[in-house]
Amino acid sequence: MTDQHDTSKLDDLIVTTIDSVRGYENAAEHADAARYAGFFREMAGERRGVVTELQAASRALGGTPSDFGSVAATIHRRWEDLRSALGGGDEAIVKEVERGEDYLKEEYDRVLADEHMSAAALEAVRTAYQSVRHGHDSASRLKHAFEAAS
Repeated sequence: MTDQHDTSKLDDLIVTTIDSVRGYENAAEHADAARYAGFFREMAGERRGVVTELQAASRALGGTPSDFGSVAATIHRRWEDLRSALGGGDEAIVKEVERGEDYLKEEYDRVLADEHMSAAALEAVRTAYQSVRHGHDSASRLKHAFEAAS
């Protein structure tokens, strides 16, 4: 367990989570129904808080975390799919949000399973993971509600 390993993993999650914030903001801008736009704005705000917490954990270990997402990140590419899906209305947006949440959850799961992470870094990730689970489960419920209504 090294601080460098911990900060590297935390910084990767920070970049991916920033991309999640941007995706939620984009979804809120394009959602037709106020209830979905409200949920997307709420999740963007919650994720901004997660980014702040992870950045603090990285700094505490001597890291210099990013304040920006990564254009190359897979989550960003998934959120970009949202733009092409906009013609499908709220259902298409919810499906893309849910796909992004699946990816984000996988990234956090990988770090949580990393045996080389210190207890302190894992605690920060576990705390952040609560938002990830909330967003993932909520997006999944929305997607399934659309499917059930079809």
